[in-house]
Amino acid sequence: MTETPLIVPALGALYQSLGPWAEALLRVAVGGAMVPHGLRMCLGYFQGTGGPVDSVSKVAAFYDRRGYKPGWLWAYGTVLTQFVAAPCVALGLFTRPMALVLFLLLAASAYDHAKYDGYFWNKVGLEYPAMWAIGVLYFAIHGGGPISVDRLIGWQF
Repeated sequence: MTETPLIVPALGALYQSLGPWAEALLRVAVGGAMVPHGLRMCLGYFQGTGGPVDSVSKVAAFYDRRGYKPGWLWAYGTVLTQFVAAPCVALGLFTRPMALVLFLLLAASAYDHAKYDGYFWNKVGLEYPAMWAIGVLYFAIHGGGPISVDRLIGWQF
């Protein structure tokens, strides 16, 4: 692979040194964004900021209505994904497998929202979960990067 030419070659060393930090920041944002979403959707935090789903039982009922049966299985899968896999991605811990699980949830969510709600995020469409799915896919492929718990503990999956 060839390197991309720089507009200002004198900044090459700066880009090189900031690259791992930008990647870590993206990983924290991608993984971290799912935690408050899970707190709202599954535990009822942040009232008035989203849909009517605010408990695990309502998440299960929602999945049942959408045809994902048994809904309780999907609901607990969602809880585990948002409260285990997402923080692991944010930390860069077991990044690839956790990012893959999170990607699968977000891709299924994007598909479901496209089917029922259309494209735009402000209409609860596929735009929002698709964007996060693509972000987490990067880490499923590339891993946690040089600034991650994976690197710190020497785990290279």
